Amino acid sequence: MKKTVKVLLCLTLALSLVNCKTIQNANNKQKGGIIGATGGALLGAILGNNVGKGGNGELGAVIGGVVGGTAGVLIGKKMDKQAEEIEKEIPGAEVKRVEDGILVTFDEGSGVYFDTNKSNVNTASQSALDKLVSVFKEYPDTNLLIVGHTDSSGNDEYNMKLSKERAYAVTNYITGHGVSTNRLTTNWFGETQPTHDNATAEGRAKNRRVNVVIVPNEKMINDAKTESESAK
Repeated sequence: MKKTVKVLLCLTLALSLVNCKTIQNANNKQKGGIIGATGGALLGAILGNNVGKGGNGELGAVIGGVVGGTAGVLIGKKMDKQAEEIEKEIPGAEVKRVEDGILVTFDEGSGVYFDTNKSNVNTASQSALDKLVSVFKEYPDTNLLIVGHTDSSGNDEYNMKLSKERAYAVTNYITGHGVSTNRLTTNWFGETQPTHDNATAEGRAKNRRVNVVIVPNEKMINDAKTESESAK
């Protein structure tokens, strides 16, 4: 299968928080956000450090930089608590804390999955998404990024379309159950971003996945900064 690969991360191993380019095509909603250290780490976890041609170019704008100091510690505690709750509610999901963000990965063995060549949220997945929605409502001061992927079976165009449909199926389910659309961004990459070997059945099953990225929104960041200043 053809792969479309661009090197996204111009982060160095040193303190390069502001040298990465804003991902192309970000619209006004994203306000020209740039990829900081958290963005690089999360993007690496989602995409294997490469970006394909799919989606709508909003990844880098949604995933911003690390909030340092006492404010960062306060945000970290809130995100730790949220991650722990997701792990408790959906034990099959893979939950990672990455700097200020949370990365949740769903594949065929972890709660939210799609039947072969289907993009509808099946009955088996609804229970896990309902629990995820409850956590999102409990922690309203976060933004959410839904990212769809497929394995390499089928042609590029079909897989890109399928990953888009699956990502939006998750987005629409979440917003249809009471989470504000303003909190969500949706992206998709077809087969271009494998995290496992597509030559094996196990690897393909892992690549048929949906990622959910949870990051602090502007209110959480500002509240944490205010609290840290008042504590001085």
